[in-house]
This record gives sequence, C-alpha cells and structure tokens, in this order.
Amino acid sequence: MNIFPTDFVEILKKIDLVDPVKYASTRNFKNGNVSRLSPYISRGVISTRFIYDRLVEKGLNLKKCEKFIQELAWRDFWQQIWVNKVDLINKDLKRPQEDFIDKKIVKSVVDGTTKINSVDKEIKNLYEFGYMHNHMRMYVASIATNISKSHWKTPAKWMYYHLLDGDWASNSLSWQWVAGSNSNKKYYANQDNVNKYFNDDQKGTFLDKSYEEIINMDIPKVLDEKINFENKTNLPEIKKLEIDNNLPTLIYNYYNIDPNWRIDGKANRILLLEPEIFSKYPVSKKCIQFALKLSDNIDEIQFFSGSFEQLKKEYNISEFIFKEHPLNSHYIGTMDNRDWLCKIEGDYLSFFKYWNKIKKKLI
Repeated sequence: MNIFPTDFVEILKKIDLVDPVKYASTRNFKNGNVSRLSPYISRGVISTRFIYDRLVEKGLNLKKCEKFIQELAWRDFWQQIWVNKVDLINKDLKRPQEDFIDKKIVKSVVDGTTKINSVDKEIKNLYEFGYMHNHMRMYVASIATNISKSHWKTPAKWMYYHLLDGDWASNSLSWQWVAGSNSNKKYYANQDNVNKYFNDDQKGTFLDKSYEEIINMDIPKVLDEKINFENKTNLPEIKKLEIDNNLPTLIYNYYNIDPNWRIDGKANRILLLEPEIFSKYPVSKKCIQFALKLSDNIDEIQFFSGSFEQLKKEYNISEFIFKEHPLNSHYIGTMDNRDWLCKIEGDYLSFFKYWNKIKKKLI
C-alpha cells in the first residue's frame, strides 16, 4: 500500500481531497480526517502557503477551516524557532527536563513490544510506511521519556530517523513539549485515552491507571531495558555531473525539493545531500529513497552527495541560488525566501502569541 505517492500530480490531488472542516473534529482519531500532506511539506515539495492558497482558490469558508490553517501555522512556528534559535533547539529549550535518569531509549519502544497494543502496532507501521499519526507520536514520546525517565533527544532522533515527514524542528520541539523542557508540564496519557482515539478496549497495562498513579509510578518492567540509538545514513554514490557554467546552479536539498521553484528559468539543478548534515541528523534509507523519488518531478535534476564546498570546487561553480533554511547557513550565493504562511519578524516561543499575530492576515 502506497499512502505517499511521489508524483506531483498525485500530490496535488491529495491537497484537493482535504476536508478542513471534518479535520477539526476528527484529527485526533486514528482514522480521522487527516491530510497526510506532512511528508511533502517537510521535503519542501509544497509549502504551507501553497496549501493555504489552494483553500482560498476553492472558495472555502476560512473561519470553518481555522483549525486546519492553525495546524499549518504550527509547522511554520517550529521552523521560525529553528531560524531564531539555530542549534539551541538541540538542547532543553525553555527549562531543563526534570527527573530523567539516562540518555538512551527503551528497547521495547524500538522493538514495538511495549505491550500497549495500539502503540506497538503503530511503531511497526512507522517502520513500514515512514509515518505515525500525530496523536500517537505524543503517546510514544510520553512513554519513551516521562514514563521511562529518559532524556528526550535520543528517542527524538530515533523517530526522526524513520519519518518520511521528518522535520527536525517540529520533531525535536514536540518531543521537548511532551518531556516538559519546552512546556509548562509533562504530557501523559492513560490507557482510556489510547483506547478512545485508537479504537481499542485493552485493559491491564501499565497505562491502565489514573493519571496521578502514572505520574508517580516506578518505571514499568517492560520499559526497564535501555539501549543507545546510533544509526547512520547511507547516501548513493556520486555520479559525474554535467554543469553548464554559463548558467546559474539551483541547489535543492532534503528540505527543498520544490518542482515549481524557478521553473521558468534555465539552470543547472542539483539535489545536494551533504554527509555532514546526515551525520548530525541521520535518516533511514526509506527516507532518502522517498526524497530521490520526489526529485524526479524536477526536469533535468542531478544528484550530488558531498559538501557544498566540494561541489563548488570540483565543478568551478560561481553562481549558486538556494532557498533559505537553518541548515543552509554555509551556502554562498543568492538566497530566495521560503514560502511562509505569513512571514513575520520576531522571536516567538509561544505558539498562541505567534498565531494571534498572523491570524488576522489569514482568516
């Protein structure tokens, strides 16, 4: 089953199938009316603004679409924090995570053997499809941090490694929100909550307790064993590029595979995947294959595995053009602005302050 087609025409069809009104009332349920557009946003194939503009073109009542538009804003909000805080998002952002005892990850979480049926099933689906429902991500994060008492960063890197929609800002800051280092308190869910939203009736688990009991209980035996998570990204071999030095060179990367970007101009088009970036933020083979298939939507694009400096030196390229992103700070050339839902200045750590600033421009 291919739930994430890579052909651009099929991606546009997925946008048009979104029901923003039903999304508001069902999004927290396993089979709710979610868009599943996040892999395309994260890879920069489409932007939050692109999706918003499609809603406007369809003549929808934007007031009734507010929750959906707000979720688009969340994605930009996490990115704005990354822009402003840069590498600080790799550390406890607002306050130190309390009560953690190690910087590992629970083996039963990695193996999908926590004995919480819905959780284990969705972890195995993550490995197969590269996707996990946002509500389930919160359950998994709570088990892997607050209940097992591990620091958030290692399990956050484990999940990012497997997600086709992996966005390091959204991922790391959401894990911090669950773990209490980017929020006012830690997030917990009990078995009744899991059953309600994931259509189950399981009883007798370590989550089948009151919230007060869960917060104060010892680490359950099934979460005892911890392991290190150290995976790496294997990039395809470099192929010889054909470069016309009379043309500018457009640089695409893991966060920008936009087939509509500067589509009318002639240029060398290079998908640059830098080993150093993937050493710091490793992703799976499935994620790399997904990105490469998405790049097939771009005419005459070529692939280069190596550093920006290596590309520049080997091919004597003098004119680079790229889109802004926190991982592009070492690029040299002309930087195009990203297609933000709303481009605003300021360092916002509160989503609702951010939302209130942009809401009047959108709805």
